[in-house]
Amino acid sequence: MPGAYARDGHPDQRHGGAEGNERLTAITGAVLLVLLAAEGITILRLGQLLTLHFFIGMLLIGPVALKAGSVTYRFYRYYTGNGPYRRKGPPAPLLRLLGPCVMLLTAGVFGSGIMLALVGPSGRQPWLFLHKASFILWFGAMFIHVLAYLPRLPRLLYAEARGVDRPQDDRRGYYGGRPVTRAAQVLGGRGVRLSLLIASLVAGLAIALLTVHLAGAWESPARFFEG
Repeated sequence: MPGAYARDGHPDQRHGGAEGNERLTAITGAVLLVLLAAEGITILRLGQLLTLHFFIGMLLIGPVALKAGSVTYRFYRYYTGNGPYRRKGPPAPLLRLLGPCVMLLTAGVFGSGIMLALVGPSGRQPWLFLHKASFILWFGAMFIHVLAYLPRLPRLLYAEARGVDRPQDDRRGYYGGRPVTRAAQVLGGRGVRLSLLIASLVAGLAIALLTVHLAGAWESPARFFEG
């Protein structure tokens, strides 16, 4: 029955379903790896790249929020019994425990960084301590997280670039009683994923452009390491 099949989570297939969610997480993660690497370089030469450090940090807010949303959505669909997400299964036990820690530490790093930008050097405590402490813990958690998921990334990116979708979420090829072509599934899902990624980058860019002037208050980059 079409109605019963729809209750198994089928409406998500318009946007790629569980497979599309995994690919959205993957392509967003790939963008984040590049931006985080650039941010890491600015930390090594903060005296010369302070403004760029601020700018990239604010730019990251958009894609970080998108990846958090994608992961949270998968968590929600899995634990509410959605068929395709249940079939895909949960992450390994260690990664299931690590995931919430990564999200909380990411919120700590970016939240404390935003507060440092807003309050300036004069109000840096306790935000400076929280920023440094959360970053150290976040780096360790992210190192494990990246090592665990990096081997899967090339396959997912390659499949996304080629537009190859596995029809595991729609073995009968129907949506709402109407046939759904493979091309419609692939192009529809890819379009939504690309739009979300671009929108997150545009939002991050807007935030960065509106706040980059705040870096001027930190006229001495050494203040990041004081206190």
